[in-house]
Amino acid sequence: VPIKCYFINTLDSFAGAGRIELCSSLLEGGITPSIGLLQVVKENVQIPVYVMIRPRGGDFLYTDREVEVMRKDIELMKSHKADGLVLGALTEDGRVDVALCMELLAACRPLPVTFHRAFDMVHDPSVALETLASLGFERILTSGCDSSALEGLLLIKRLVEQVNSIYIFMSQSLLRSVPKAKGRIIIMPGGGITERNLQRILEGSGAQEFHCSARSSRESAMKFRNANVSMGTSLSAPEYSFKVADVTKVRTLNAIAKNTL
Repeated sequence: VPIKCYFINTLDSFAGAGRIELCSSLLEGGITPSIGLLQVVKENVQIPVYVMIRPRGGDFLYTDREVEVMRKDIELMKSHKADGLVLGALTEDGRVDVALCMELLAACRPLPVTFHRAFDMVHDPSVALETLASLGFERILTSGCDSSALEGLLLIKRLVEQVNSIYIFMSQSLLRSVPKAKGRIIIMPGGGITERNLQRILEGSGAQEFHCSARSSRESAMKFRNANVSMGTSLSAPEYSFKVADVTKVRTLNAIAKNTL
């Protein structure tokens, strides 16, 4: 159960999780977290911590300066004991940016790398999957190119099937499917996964992993509150509440997964 971590609640919040994806600013879909956050998490949890490498919100077409930032962040996260990294980059026509991904993967070695939900913005998911598998990514995080993993369930199922089989022509008139080496890349559903839909997503997709934030709201302890001031835009989170990883949700999701897989 990979948990997206963006605010430290209690260390028990990760009980049952198999891995943490560490990022900041979920309102932007997650961007690179601070070194301080990585250090505190690494000092206090035993499970692997994969760090997001994303210099800004928005699209996944990066400038040379943004790529420079990504390379520096990779170097820093590796030196501060990240267990894996999470990144993605596309070309202007919605294809995997092979050249840039090769460059970033080389910088990440020997750490495993997940291709994040930039995948959900690609022109052709089937072709993108093959590209990412050949490049050496460990897994793909995807909502099935839809608003949530539940909405994109049919595509996620097709991607899982594609990973596990390849179609070859035996003759002009015969087409058959033969098993391909399993584990060449992992398809991990993510996006809107909750206790209410997890079983359906796992059973319907055939996926063996899933990704969720397992979050709940917590009220600020501030007694004095200035309602006239906001530290962000009108679309920002409320000033006096915040999201935290919820230990009860993590345990419930983990139990559902164990009973389903």
